[in-house]
Amino acid sequence: MWVANYDRLPTRERLAAWGMPVPITCTFCSRDTETRDHLLLSCEYSMEVWREVFFRCQPPSTSITNWAELLSWIRDARNMDMKLLRKIASQASVFHLWKQRNNLLHNQISIHAASVFSEIDREVRNIIFAKRERKHFSSLMSL
Repeated sequence: MWVANYDRLPTRERLAAWGMPVPITCTFCSRDTETRDHLLLSCEYSMEVWREVFFRCQPPSTSITNWAELLSWIRDARNMDMKLLRKIASQASVFHLWKQRNNLLHNQISIHAASVFSEIDREVRNIIFAKRERKHFSSLMSL
C-alpha cells in the first residue's frame, strides 16, 4: 500500500517516462492514461469494484477520483471501527486491482470486476475473523 500511497507503482505512464517503449493507455479500459489514480480509482473497471466496497463501508458523499479523496474518505469514518474497516478494505482493493492489472497485462486473463470484489470481500473477512479477539476487531464482526 505504501508504494501506491507514494505514487511509486510502475504504471504504464511511469514506465514510459523512464524511457520504456510501452503504450500509456490503461490496461483495463484502453482509453485513458494509466496513472495510479486512473487505474485504481477512476477507471470504469475499478469504479465497479469500489462501488461494492463503498456500499459496505458507508459510501462517500461524492465520487472518489484521486488518492487524496480516498485518504479523506478513510479518515472521515464515524468511528474507529469503521475507520479500521475502511483501511483494510482499501488496502485489499488496491492490492487486488493491481494484481488483476498485472494478470491482464502479463497473462491476458480478464476477470470480471464482481469476481475481484469477491476476492476482496473474502480477504477482508479473513483478516477480521483472524483477529476477532482483538478489541478493535470484535465490533467489526457485526458489520
